[in-house]
Amino acid sequence: MARALRSAASIFVPALCFAAAAGAQTPAAASGYIGNNVCRDCHAEIWESFYKNPHYKSVASAKEPPERTGCEGCHGGAKQHVESGGGADTIPRAFSVLNPQQVIAACLGCHVRDLSRANIRRSEHTLNDVACTSCHSIHSPATPKYLLAKKQSELCYACHADVRAQFEMPSKHRVNEGVVQCTDCHNPHGSFAATWRMGDRPALVEQARDNLNNEEPCLKCHADKRGPFVYEHPPVRVEGCETCHFPHGSTNTRLLRRPVVFTLCLQCHNGVGGFGIRNTNVTRLSPTHNLLDPKYRNCTTCHVRVHGSNSDVYFLR
Repeated sequence: MARALRSAASIFVPALCFAAAAGAQTPAAASGYIGNNVCRDCHAEIWESFYKNPHYKSVASAKEPPERTGCEGCHGGAKQHVESGGGADTIPRAFSVLNPQQVIAACLGCHVRDLSRANIRRSEHTLNDVACTSCHSIHSPATPKYLLAKKQSELCYACHADVRAQFEMPSKHRVNEGVVQCTDCHNPHGSFAATWRMGDRPALVEQARDNLNNEEPCLKCHADKRGPFVYEHPPVRVEGCETCHFPHGSTNTRLLRRPVVFTLCLQCHNGVGGFGIRNTNVTRLSPTHNLLDPKYRNCTTCHVRVHGSNSDVYFLR
């Protein structure tokens, strides 16, 4: 009897396997997902370099569900697309026909953790219909890092032509030379409003990359200006670096907003109002500061710690 049962089982099990292969569908196939190998047969030119793409790890790990694996992870199940013989209208998620909000929603399906510190939904880029695919090229990136469609500076210059001109000025941050990148100072995915320069929030400031605990991005490189100082220069703390400096480039030395130092200082130190530092009105120049005398025209010759001092209220040392 046992021998007969084993013999019957040896016939019955292969028959079940054949039936499953011929007619039954896996849950993934039934829902429209058929795997990346089918995509590879027709889109070989894309698949040839896809292994270099960060998105390939969803295939290599073999741990992700079908709806988050490879081609179908972005474009949706390909069953209808294959059965109909191709055509963009049969792709569940064809990025070329999606509007910016739909593109962002699709990318955030996986990248919501990567962008958890960003404010992409309310960023200046999103509000101006700049979507992920406006800057990133998934299939044919110009740079392997971040899958950018072009070199980063050229990508930003495509919209920010006025900034390109500023980086050609004599005194500048060396973006064109490759020393600094736009994303060193700006967060293209948006950032939350900082406390500095709250009264003047142009788009580029709105996109500024916040440094340590809501500090200006300038302090990431210029750490000696961070402080805290015993005697702070109020505009530095309240209005920020852009009170005196152009952030991208200037015709004046040290990216200053005015060609002569004392004219820059006189914007505030002109006798109008006061900052209330101790018992002295620092905005009013004394008679000894005769600006007709050239030796008084370079304020930083004496006031050497204009960003802040730990030893002198007049920033003399």
